[in-house]
Amino acid sequence: MKRFMFSFFSFLLIVSCNSPKNVPVAQAPTQPSFLSTQKSGYWQQHVDYKMEIDMDVNTYQYKGKQELAYTNNSPDVLHRVYYHLYFNAFQPGSEMDVRSRTIADPDRRVGDRISKLKPNEIGYIKVNSLKQNGVNIKHETVGTVLEVDLAEPIQPGEKVTFNMDFDAQVPLQIRRSGRNSKEGVALSMAQWYPKMAEYDFEGWHADPYIGREFHSVWGNFDVKLSIDKNYIVGGTGYLQNPNEIGYGYETGTVNRPDTDKLTWHFKAPNVHDFTWAADPDYIHDVLQMKNGIKLHFLYKKDLDATHLENWKKLQPKTAALMHYFSAQIGQYPYKQYSVIQAGDGGMEYAMSTLITGKRNFGSLVGVTAHELAHKWFQFLLATNETKHEWIDEGFTVYISNHAMNQIMEEGKKNPLKNAYNSYIRLANSGLEQPLTTHADRYKFNSVYGTQAYSKGAVFLAQLGYVIGEENLQKTIKKYFNDFAFKHPKPFDIIRTAEKISGLELDWYFIDFAQTTNTIDYGIKSVEKNTITLERIGLMPMPLDVTVSYTDGSTERFYIPLQMMRGEKPTTGTLLKDWAWAYPTYTFETKKTVKRVEIDPTGMMADVNRSNNVK
Repeated sequence: MKRFMFSFFSFLLIVSCNSPKNVPVAQAPTQPSFLSTQKSGYWQQHVDYKMEIDMDVNTYQYKGKQELAYTNNSPDVLHRVYYHLYFNAFQPGSEMDVRSRTIADPDRRVGDRISKLKPNEIGYIKVNSLKQNGVNIKHETVGTVLEVDLAEPIQPGEKVTFNMDFDAQVPLQIRRSGRNSKEGVALSMAQWYPKMAEYDFEGWHADPYIGREFHSVWGNFDVKLSIDKNYIVGGTGYLQNPNEIGYGYETGTVNRPDTDKLTWHFKAPNVHDFTWAADPDYIHDVLQMKNGIKLHFLYKKDLDATHLENWKKLQPKTAALMHYFSAQIGQYPYKQYSVIQAGDGGMEYAMSTLITGKRNFGSLVGVTAHELAHKWFQFLLATNETKHEWIDEGFTVYISNHAMNQIMEEGKKNPLKNAYNSYIRLANSGLEQPLTTHADRYKFNSVYGTQAYSKGAVFLAQLGYVIGEENLQKTIKKYFNDFAFKHPKPFDIIRTAEKISGLELDWYFIDFAQTTNTIDYGIKSVEKNTITLERIGLMPMPLDVTVSYTDGSTERFYIPLQMMRGEKPTTGTLLKDWAWAYPTYTFETKKTVKRVEIDPTGMMADVNRSNNVK
């Protein structure tokens, strides 16, 4: 792969992954046919955003005009709609502020900082006018949600146009979005515009922004951003007008118009978010992959020599990660991906990610691996993060840990070992809540973190233990093929696994995701050639058991779980089913037993492994 390096000025021409002017936006998948409701039974809403934004980099305020074409693909008549106004969270007294000051273990990045913001430091989005098909409509701002009463109900299959004028102010960088981050990035613009809330068969998802994740509608974005001519912009979408803003697309020459501001025009097809960052001191490197994808790296030129070198070394690793995820899950469908120094840690967005840049090399690759993996698990398989955060975060941990193990040559036998240990500690603490807990409803932030990231990762890894690793890899690929560009629900992964494996798996989802039941199997007794096992925990599982004999040989046994109605592929000795309600299970061997071990691979999340060996 050839890497193209660009100077401070010339790199502007390829911010994000540019498409030349007049090139159609269909460089990523066109809108899929499943949006029609009638034949498959599946439906989802659709949006087309057109926005014109005028940013004042001195006051950090901006004015916006938004035209939103909304298609009601549902079978329901809609009498109201809702918009998210995320920046309103960054005001003293907001739900985010109060929650941060009352939870036992607040996010250290937030703490009580929102409560101390001055009027010129807060965030806000103020809707000045809103029309439906040219008719003024009533709307009310309630915290971070705009409640809208429609002039006319939206009928099934109907497309309506909303026109909005709004004013906004970028808050000081506190959480994800904001201005003047701790690393000196001027603008980290995530969740910055009035965003239509999602409506599906469960109804509206107009959740307030309290501290967690997001959910939104698939669609197309056409954004024109006017900003000080010295600023470098990167993020979602394809740049449409490099020549108009004075940057030669082919030659890299610079010929800026004699004006105070430039208007950057981006188009992003078939995404459910639009994010950008801007700073006058970005370096922009581009790595052209052989498959046509351009990787963009925007980072501050005032980083010290070590950090600057890390950003250079990151680039081929990112390409390797892109190849890995595409091979293991499904092909990345867009023509660009941008890694941008911005934000407050690491956060995934459409076709881009914002990460902090002052990291050692391993950390820089690690956070990039995690956020890039999110392009599949959330930005292509767009689960509702506010309700099912463990699907998003956990599956990302699973695949990114495996990717790091290979690409960074870590040599770990089980790349998820830390996730298993973290989950087991939580399960034994008495603080665990079901995975089905809403992301904002956890008693402790630490419990949310362990469950979303660690238990979510164990859910997928342990599914491989239940159905077999080969079946798991087939399941992940089929899940992507069936549900990319949709809003899959958690049980969709289980149904996919059932179709691949031929096993019944609803018990696995119920016990591990919907309850706090734990897995605990033990060896009750060993007498010459008779082994008795016991189920101590409430959660059922099939068992892999290794028996060592006094003659020095070993034998692997597989005990299927009766309610699975089958067994995974195995090379071990197949024993009869174990029905869950029976607390013990006895089997005999042909030789004298020396040692017995349940689950020698450690891929079953047994919360007490001390009784697994005898």
